[in-house]
Amino acid sequence: MRDTRESRLLLVLLVAVAFALITVDIRGGEDSPVDGARQAAATVFGPIENGVSAAVDPVGNAVSAIRDSGERHDRLAELEKENAALEAKLGSDDRNRSRLAQLDKTLKIAGAGQYGIKGAEVIAIGAAQGFSWTITIDVGAHDGITRDMTVLNGDGLVGRVTTVGPNTATVLLANDPDFTVGTRMEASDELGFASGQGDSALRVELLNGKAEIKKGDRLVTFGSQADKPFVPGVPVGVVSRVDPSGGDLTRTLYVTPYVSFTKLDIVGVVVEAPKKNPRDTVLPAKPKPTPTPTVTVTVTPSANAPVDGQIQPEQ
Repeated sequence: MRDTRESRLLLVLLVAVAFALITVDIRGGEDSPVDGARQAAATVFGPIENGVSAAVDPVGNAVSAIRDSGERHDRLAELEKENAALEAKLGSDDRNRSRLAQLDKTLKIAGAGQYGIKGAEVIAIGAAQGFSWTITIDVGAHDGITRDMTVLNGDGLVGRVTTVGPNTATVLLANDPDFTVGTRMEASDELGFASGQGDSALRVELLNGKAEIKKGDRLVTFGSQADKPFVPGVPVGVVSRVDPSGGDLTRTLYVTPYVSFTKLDIVGVVVEAPKKNPRDTVLPAKPKPTPTPTVTVTVTPSANAPVDGQIQPEQ
């Protein structure tokens, strides 16, 4: 269409008519005289709008998906956080169950020996002043702990207290080379002295060089004067090897300790010694021997087998 005076007048007229129709439609509401025309236009242009909407929907869906994905990501992160918290709680529960089991064993051994103990937790290993086999526990002078008290756990002898602070104490472990404790053999009552050898078996020197000792025999603490540093009857370990006597005045044994010194957590400090020596009563029950199966083979002679050393003739 050429831009002429007539065309411009026509455009102005159409715009004026459009505004007039809009005004009439607004004022008419539902009874608008142009409602029929609007419905007809909707009938004509509806399919076209649907087609355009269908073309645009994938983009809208993508935007919606991105928004939902973000929401899902946030929810997933939240769920993962909750899951991690539950796992941490479960781990903590498992840890607590393990510690309760250790405490229960310690209380049982204390009950069997009539030891008054103060429960403690191992909070550090090693010593600041050297390379000794030591641990630090979370009880000290404020808890009634003093130097040279016996330390045990649910398995047996752990060590003795060497240094005491207000709230902590250092324990020299029984496997330390500077550690020595008097021992008594189960049943035979043979006396000796056990010394630590680091991560090797304890070395025990029996006072009787002719003592009859065998692998599997067990030892407990002999006890000290005034029960310090050792109370009597605490399980020490099991004989794993016996050196030949060779006519010496003493006899050397090697003992596997009951306590695992690399896995210490809950221990008990003996703050009150037993009124009566428990001797062997604190030792764990001996394991029942496993029966060795025997096989009996029965041979049935055949019909052609020799009888009384004679060879049967061939048929």
